[in-house]
Amino acid sequence: MTNKALRNFRIVLWVLVAVVAIGATALYVFRPPQRPLGLNGQEFALRSTKGGTFSQNDLRGTPSLIFFGYTFCPDVCPTTLAETTAWRAQLGLDADDLRIIFVTVDPERDTLEMVKDYVEGFDPSVIGLVGDEEATAKAKAAFGVFSEKAGDVGSEFYLVNHTALTFLIDRNGLFQSTISYEEAQDTALAKVKRLVEG
Repeated sequence: MTNKALRNFRIVLWVLVAVVAIGATALYVFRPPQRPLGLNGQEFALRSTKGGTFSQNDLRGTPSLIFFGYTFCPDVCPTTLAETTAWRAQLGLDADDLRIIFVTVDPERDTLEMVKDYVEGFDPSVIGLVGDEEATAKAKAAFGVFSEKAGDVGSEFYLVNHTALTFLIDRNGLFQSTISYEEAQDTALAKVKRLVEG
């Protein structure tokens, strides 16, 4: 390689290094601010079984475990509600330390009264959230949750396939982590403990 070719090669390399450095700086300086949920910042507002409306702003103040499901769910939802209330009890926490929130993905069947009876059967402090189709879609979008009818969709006994994650939201209303359905208890407890102590 001639001296001129070598010099040109070095110039090209330095230009590439400069472009990468400028790009990285721009990503750091101009990145979007962290929003409530730490997900996509989508706003939502649902009716609460504790009265009134619950929105993304109400996630601030107390760490929360949030789960999406429906009252007709045969397995995932009752298991998750039983587990979340058990984790809280095992860590010696109460509702002032850690909220448990259940959001229905089945507004067609789940009324506010049905959800209230359902969640309070696991623990009276569990918060149930209910919306119409549009409000439910916004809440699902806020968390990146998927759901769809399954089985005999023309029957009143249809099932609903849905995201089976528990979302961990910190006291600032920001997303921290998830717990998968049937995740090992030790791992789940460690995540919840970190959430509350963080």
